[in-house]
Amino acid sequence: MTQRIRVLLVDDHPLVIDGIQARLEDEGDIDVVGRGGNGQEAITLSQQLQPDVVLMDISMPVMNGLEATRILSQESPNIRVLILSMHDNREYMVQLIQAGAKGYILKDVSAAEMVKAVETVYHGGTYFSASASQTLFSSFDQPGKAEGRQDTQLTQREQTVLKLLAEGHNNKEIARVLGISVRTVETHRQNIKAKLDIHTAAGLTRYAIEHNLVQLS
Repeated sequence: MTQRIRVLLVDDHPLVIDGIQARLEDEGDIDVVGRGGNGQEAITLSQQLQPDVVLMDISMPVMNGLEATRILSQESPNIRVLILSMHDNREYMVQLIQAGAKGYILKDVSAAEMVKAVETVYHGGTYFSASASQTLFSSFDQPGKAEGRQDTQLTQREQTVLKLLAEGHNNKEIARVLGISVRTVETHRQNIKAKLDIHTAAGLTRYAIEHNLVQLS
């Protein structure tokens, strides 16, 4: 029997949630186990229901989706956050990746693609819809826009650390995954920043995306 994916939907528009729930449950092996209207409810319901995936909007009252994603990634790292938004905005996407979101899709995607995105993040991958990917990459098509040195070679370990950073993991989590000390992770981070001449989290995330360290759809 196929394992059904438990999904929590979070959006401050009930009619939007109704439509998303119908699309997910009609198209895929998905059970919507809860519904919330803001980021605080996303955190509370996640603690209560332990969903596999939280499918969440960004702009909501009380607490927005970005802040909720940060908290969920720290407090419930086994729960995968997938952003479903009407905002086709690069800075939103980069900040959400850094906060720990595993994917970003726009609300106009088909039901089949929405299901594919949920399934992808559930199985441990990352998923960005085609239009979101195009927005992320648009700055890289323009000479001089990308930050840092683009011809610098990172070691295999540094690439792994950068990938984990771009996926939203903190130093402690990276140390646990790689079986190294937190201090060693910090050293790798400093070396990466120095080699690339990139000194912001958003810049490192952009570099990781541009160089296919973070897989997009």
